Amino acid sequence: MYSPEKDPATAEKLSVRYAEKESEDPQVGPKPGAPVIPDGGIRAWLVVLASFCAMFNTFGFINAWGVFQEYYQQTLLSDRPPSTMQYALVFMMGLPTGRLVDAGYLQLPVRVACAALVTATFLVAQCTQYWHFLLCQGIFLGIACGFTMSPGISVIPQWFRRKKGLAYGILGMGASFGGVMYPIVARRLIPEVGFPWAMRAIGFIQLVTLIPTFLFMTRSFPPTRNQPSLTFKHFRIPAFSLYCAAGFVSYLGFYTVLTYIDGSSLAARQPDDFSFYLVAIANAGSAAGRLFGGMSSDRFGPFNILASGTFATGILTYAWSYAKSQGALVAIAVIYGCASGVYVGVFGTPLVDIGDMQDFGQRMGFFLTIMAFGALAGPPISGAINTSTGGFNLVGVYAGSTVMAGVALMLAARYCVLRRLWGKA
Repeated sequence: MYSPEKDPATAEKLSVRYAEKESEDPQVGPKPGAPVIPDGGIRAWLVVLASFCAMFNTFGFINAWGVFQEYYQQTLLSDRPPSTMQYALVFMMGLPTGRLVDAGYLQLPVRVACAALVTATFLVAQCTQYWHFLLCQGIFLGIACGFTMSPGISVIPQWFRRKKGLAYGILGMGASFGGVMYPIVARRLIPEVGFPWAMRAIGFIQLVTLIPTFLFMTRSFPPTRNQPSLTFKHFRIPAFSLYCAAGFVSYLGFYTVLTYIDGSSLAARQPDDFSFYLVAIANAGSAAGRLFGGMSSDRFGPFNILASGTFATGILTYAWSYAKSQGALVAIAVIYGCASGVYVGVFGTPLVDIGDMQDFGQRMGFFLTIMAFGALAGPPISGAINTSTGGFNLVGVYAGSTVMAGVALMLAARYCVLRRLWGKA
């Protein structure tokens, strides 16, 4: 069986040959001695359901952070700056959870994380001071979300081969649905029943919707416990290094529109209620993009779909800052949501073919951790540009340019995999 650690000098060449063989000939079965990938069946789709619910309650819930931030700055924490720690911790947990998945430790960590996530949400309802919120919503909730979400991303390729793009697309839709529901729930309930009971209501929603994650998240491959806990051998593969760089650079500008579209709408003197729902509209559009991107990647290749969707995201980021009317803002939100959804629905798929499946979890963990630094630094940089210039035009230029630079790095990684300009990759 192919093993990159046995011959690092030929790792990329072998992985490229295997990726091309699988992508171009759907009749090719698994390699001799390799674990069998079911590519469907009730257990495999239950794993997708479990991963969908994990995304719904983690990244979807975090999309409500803007509502909480507005409430905190107006009431309890008016003298404190906003924090993006929660975003970073969700991605950074990808490295330890990825190694745990490779080693066979999946169900227990996920179940503990589900319980911790619900507990943290109920604890936030009791918070009254800054350090309470930092500990419960910033650190505790962020780590719990990371340990709940990341295993679902890492385990999908163990269950799907030719349909893995579709599975990833469905998984990604969970974050979109959560990103539509949770901000609306929080915004409606906080004025009506108060912050503590709003958080308790969200906790009860999580308690119910995390049941599939608790029950059905499981592995298909045998564990690989003879591997080192942490190895940097993956970075010897140029395609992997370039793809990680693409994730970091892209995320320096990727979430700028979602973070500031409501602010730019208010700056254009649009009503507050209209501005708030722009993020929900973008998340709804993102669901369609994730499903379409996942299905298309199985047919045309993940790199091809990913680069196309990210390129469209960059163009729309440039255009966003010039949208002033309600019609223009809604159009940007919908189309941007669809285009950016392609990235979120497909970004895990190229990593499957860059290396060996037995350590895919660690490879995914490295990628998520590197991407986390871009997600952590990007919105504050955009905010600083907005503060210094007094507008969003240069913010759009900065964010759009970083996304386009990410596209260039993706295409370079694609070339390393395919070794030619045209073809399915």
